Amino acid sequence: MELPIHSHYSMLGGEDGVRNLVNRFYDIMDELPEAWELRKIHADDLQSARDKLFKFLSGWLGGPGLYEAEYGHPRLRMRHAPFPVDTQMRDQWLLCMDMALDEQISDELLKTQLKSSFAKVADHMRNRSG
Repeated sequence: MELPIHSHYSMLGGEDGVRNLVNRFYDIMDELPEAWELRKIHADDLQSARDKLFKFLSGWLGGPGLYEAEYGHPRLRMRHAPFPVDTQMRDQWLLCMDMALDEQISDELLKTQLKSSFAKVADHMRNRSG
């Protein structure tokens, strides 16, 4: 399957770029005291979370639909329903992702587009008040 040349997936560097972004995101989440509440709702071993986010982002960013092929439709709100996603969790998630994007992407327009897209999705994931 030929992928769009100007997809966010391609602009990030394809599989390697997306995997690097995901790994850096989880490394930051694991290390950053400001993300402690977010980190504690994850399993001790982050490998499964890394793999699922990589597969989801691959398709979401315009690359291969790896997540859908393995798990079906993402149904993000349903899959996040068991977790208390309030404004604080959203903000901690975005803090980690924004830091990873700042470290991994030098193209300012791409970075701005991705931050905006991630913010919309993260806000949509909120399932608790506060």
